[in-house]
Amino acid sequence: MKNPPNYSIRSVDHALQLAVMLQVEGPLSVGDAAQRLGVAASTAHRLLAMLVYRDFATQREDRRYAAGPVLSLSASSQSRTALLRSTAMPHLAALVERVRESVNLSILSGDHIRFIGSVECTQALRVGNREGMVFPAHLTSGGKILLAELPPERLEALYAEERWADRPGERPALPALRRELRAVRERGFAINAGKTESGVTAVGRAIRNRQSRDEGGRAEAAVSVSMPSSRFSRDRLPEIVAALALAARDIEDQMRGRT
Repeated sequence: MKNPPNYSIRSVDHALQLAVMLQVEGPLSVGDAAQRLGVAASTAHRLLAMLVYRDFATQREDRRYAAGPVLSLSASSQSRTALLRSTAMPHLAALVERVRESVNLSILSGDHIRFIGSVECTQALRVGNREGMVFPAHLTSGGKILLAELPPERLEALYAEERWADRPGERPALPALRRELRAVRERGFAINAGKTESGVTAVGRAIRNRQSRDEGGRAEAAVSVSMPSSRFSRDRLPEIVAALALAARDIEDQMRGRT
């Protein structure tokens, strides 16, 4: 038997209850959520809005809320992911010192990218912490890097029309995506200029599993630098790409030693 903690936080408890309801029972309206929790509709709406912000929920066209991408992420390879994050965090901090911008660590899960580590820079105008958030992979710099390394048949399966039947307007045109990913593969880095968040530009590079039998190592994560678009210019790109390459190499070397 589980007892509630002595200092339980009701809003957190309500948010977790809603997340479970969405995952197990399916879509809910604001009224349904308010009735189930025994709270005002305005309170239920605020809770659901926060779940949407953190990608635990999505709002459908009928205005009901459904489970978001975080709740559908695979639980496999958790130990590897935890090791990768703990290894990478000091190197992310060092990267922040080099480029004076916020940096992130992300992994691919289906057609989404999940941020598993984030370090903010100290500038007054900066990109905030993205840890735990999920975005469509084909729109992000880290997602593009990891999609670019997938076998063609895997990419085809991820973006097959039937997988996007409930969100047809979000599905990218596959021929255009293939061309973009080919360019990403050739240059070794990817750029996201305002595709996921207006006014934000990010540059990403792969982190490779050097234990892999694949030539050069299989890309297992991405490290990216995110900044206000007002501070990005093509003149900064060589500096950022070089700093990303150094951080990725250091993470790869340490992961190889730890595994």
